[in-house]
Amino acid sequence: MRRLPIYFLIDVSESMVGDPINQVQDGIATIIQELKTDPNALETVWLSIVVFAGQAKTIVPLQDIISFYPPKFPIGSGTSLSKGLGHLMYELRKNIVKTTAERKGDWKPIVFLFTDGVPTDDTTTAINEWNQNWRRTANLVAISLGKGADKQVLSQLTENILQLENTDAKSYKEFFKWVTDSIKTSSESVENNKSGFELANFESDNMSAIDAKNESYTPGAQVDDNFVVLAAKCQNTKRTYLMKYRREVKDSVFGDFVMPTKGYRLNGAFQVDESYTELSDNSSKQFQVNTEELIGAPTCPCCGNQIAFAVCQCGQIHCIGDEEVSTCPGCGNTGKYGAGSGGFDVNRTQG
Repeated sequence: MRRLPIYFLIDVSESMVGDPINQVQDGIATIIQELKTDPNALETVWLSIVVFAGQAKTIVPLQDIISFYPPKFPIGSGTSLSKGLGHLMYELRKNIVKTTAERKGDWKPIVFLFTDGVPTDDTTTAINEWNQNWRRTANLVAISLGKGADKQVLSQLTENILQLENTDAKSYKEFFKWVTDSIKTSSESVENNKSGFELANFESDNMSAIDAKNESYTPGAQVDDNFVVLAAKCQNTKRTYLMKYRREVKDSVFGDFVMPTKGYRLNGAFQVDESYTELSDNSSKQFQVNTEELIGAPTCPCCGNQIAFAVCQCGQIHCIGDEEVSTCPGCGNTGKYGAGSGGFDVNRTQG
């Protein structure tokens, strides 16, 4: 039987931590639940999930819908689109059955790429390889989750670029219904010996098609400036957590002049598991942000300590509580903390 392979290539960088990755996880589960009730999809559709941050990996290998169980999504540091594309192309080469004189191969695979930020690496080589080897033999739909993705980069991969304008629960629900409907119409298309690639109509103010001709592009941005994410360790549990700040621009008055100034407001603090290290960029480069640009400080999501933003002289960010002497979970140094005035530089992740 000819298969219609569907690949989800999903950005799991630190900017996705919290509500965005939870919405994607719930959305994928909803897609599977809906497809299991569709006879055409059950006959033809096979699904796989590839995730990428600083590294990329397959978290669900290509399989039929009945066997598919929605996974828990990890988080990693960095947004290496080139590694995500490279791993996707490896999976396509390994799994797609080609047509021969003896048998008909799989239908053209469909790839849904979800991302919310800009690549933190140079994507030139990976994009060239995609365009040379796969652009004609696979269908790729790129979706910007919010307005922060680099649409000019996405336009080098595909003409099918969509933007989810709002990222609240209602918008995500509408979006994943559209993805489900698109898979259903495509599976119906192959059953009727048509093209096998028919996106559903979208009738929502929260989603729009993007023309990226006028978008600018800076290769190898290295950090995603839409967010500042700080990696920290819990003093008590030694577990890693992330503090996520979202960029906001406001007008500031300097004498007779009004100028836009950039800052980052706290979005939340989130515990991550061991897979964070596995999916993170192994680069030794360090990036910094001044604390005066950061608005708000959370409690520790691991142990509940009231202060999650203490910085050791070794550079490790960690939590502190009521203890008289604190121990850095990074270097083991002990000492007492006090509050100071003025800003200072701290290490940030690539986002």
